[in-house]
Amino acid sequence: MTDEHGFDALLVLSFGGPEGNEEVVPFLENVTRGRGIPRERLEQVGEHYFHFDGVSPINRLNREIIGNLEKELAARGKDLPVYFGNRNWHPFGEDTAEQMAADGVRRALVFATSAWGGYSACLQYHEDIRRMIARLEEKGLEPIEFTKLRQFYDHPTFVRLMAEFVREAYGKIPAERLEATRLLFTAHSVPTAADEAAGGPTDPHLYSRQVAEASRLIAEAAGVSDYDLVWQSRSGNPRTPWLEPDVVDHTTLLAEQGTTAVVVCPVGFISDHMEVIWDLDTELVDAARDLDVLVERTRTAGPEQEFAGMVVDIVDELVNNSARAGLGDVTVQGCTVNGAACRPGCCQVSRPNSRTE
Repeated sequence: MTDEHGFDALLVLSFGGPEGNEEVVPFLENVTRGRGIPRERLEQVGEHYFHFDGVSPINRLNREIIGNLEKELAARGKDLPVYFGNRNWHPFGEDTAEQMAADGVRRALVFATSAWGGYSACLQYHEDIRRMIARLEEKGLEPIEFTKLRQFYDHPTFVRLMAEFVREAYGKIPAERLEATRLLFTAHSVPTAADEAAGGPTDPHLYSRQVAEASRLIAEAAGVSDYDLVWQSRSGNPRTPWLEPDVVDHTTLLAEQGTTAVVVCPVGFISDHMEVIWDLDTELVDAARDLDVLVERTRTAGPEQEFAGMVVDIVDELVNNSARAGLGDVTVQGCTVNGAACRPGCCQVSRPNSRTE
């Protein structure tokens, strides 16, 4: 089943999420492994999952992306089976690697469901790949060479889709609120120390600079000149400095300044993950309602068939050694093999940010 370029599978590698109330705490134990967080605290942290009967949308959304990828690959005549693995919940990446080895896969491409640099957004996926390789070695299975695809924060398709969704959201704002509407781009906050380490000593703050550049490109494509970049979903020790401002705090400030509506673009997320449906669609909307501020949240790019087309385009870039499609001026870290870091010291930081998804 190997194609003409020597790759015989595509692995979609993601964060994982629970799919029932009984899975929430074990899932969070995996997310926070090694940090000694009591079970009672994890039950409190899991409140937003319990609000949705313990079901995170992330696995369903990733399976949707996989279905679109399979359609796209078939339409282009590419014989490349697509596998699914997670870091923190079933299907675990290590288990998927075993299945791939049993199926005869020897050289696999890896699409990580993150557009960005940084520890959680990039380096942890390299660590996931190294664990999968170690599992195969432990079990005495045939090795697989894993090639992780590059970051895509400024890919023309990603930018075009998100700009389309911004324009669509503006079209839903009532006329009487339109002049007092502000565009907010939001992404997952991280500790400032983790952001400083993103990109390594020669290219620091790579994560926040990529998010800022993607926001600029999308706003420009949508025809919006004024906007704000805000952050969300922070967790952990409140004394630890994280990227700010927080989306709710900033919306509160905007309301005091006369803003009556916000268009919120979750640029940091490729699909409507828990951070989107809880932190934005629930917590932000509830807070904004008390401020008489309308929230119109944009769609995300992941469910679109064109997003799958973008992933296959990035595959083609790699196998054909063609020029990178990109619109931004900030570094894009390239493809790496078998969990190798992009450069020495890249994204290394002690006690990195603890994402929920």
